[in-house]
Amino acid sequence: MDAHTATRPQTRLIDRVPPQTYFVVSAIFHYLGPAFAVMLFAAVQPLGVAWLRIASAAMVFSLWRRPWRYFRTLNRSERWTIIGLGLVLAAMNSLFYLAIHLLPLSTVGAIEFLGPIALAALGARTPRNVLAVIIAVTGVAILTDVRLAGAPLGYLFAFANCALFVLYIVLGHRISGDGGIDRLGLAMLIAAIAALPVGLAQAAPALRDPRLLAAGVGVGVSSSVIPYVTDQLAMARLPRASFALMMSILPAMATTIGFLVLRQVPSVPELLGVGMVIAGVALHQPLAQGLSPQDGM
Repeated sequence: MDAHTATRPQTRLIDRVPPQTYFVVSAIFHYLGPAFAVMLFAAVQPLGVAWLRIASAAMVFSLWRRPWRYFRTLNRSERWTIIGLGLVLAAMNSLFYLAIHLLPLSTVGAIEFLGPIALAALGARTPRNVLAVIIAVTGVAILTDVRLAGAPLGYLFAFANCALFVLYIVLGHRISGDGGIDRLGLAMLIAAIAALPVGLAQAAPALRDPRLLAAGVGVGVSSSVIPYVTDQLAMARLPRASFALMMSILPAMATTIGFLVLRQVPSVPELLGVGMVIAGVALHQPLAQGLSPQDGM
């Protein structure tokens, strides 16, 4: 039996799982990762935490996929896309941790969401989808109650992270499909190298402490391996605008995890926001069958 035949049952199983399920898994781990990072911030500077996250994810992809073998099979355009995604991942993760070091996670998350919802709005070609975006944005506004006050540098980092998050979605859709996880592994290796000059020195305390190093690996697996892989599985089957709109569920997921894990009981307005986000996602209508995910914008 050849390798292609051997992977067919696995491929069928992956395809039978609704893409929305992969997105929910991604959303859950998107917020479990920062829980590990909280432990690290007391001993490791933000750029060091970011590099530990990227490097540990790159190590996992290397052991799992050995993605460097895949690089020589790509054409020039595909190679540049992967290099671009790697640079985006390095900068995006670094800016995210710099931002949450200065601002509340909910505020950074709200600003980060502005980019994906803009993609969803650009891809909304029907009145129903426009209404879905409006409802979702209103729900996020209620949930996050963003106030532009506090550390201005933190907002600079947060808005820069927002712009890079849009690029992550665009480039992530370009590499999705057959071989998408191998392309992602290549991009993560590039990200680890790109972030090395600014992150290694700050990560030094964790490299000398097995407990901190284990936490750093936990951050990488929960924040960069599981969500990025499940993102790829969802992106391969969802139009870009649909995927971008579903990002609006992230604040709702943060509220849910806060209640279940941290016993943070949401207020009535927060519950209203969660309900509006879910309603917006439910109302949104994906593009017609036959269009590729990249055609969603």
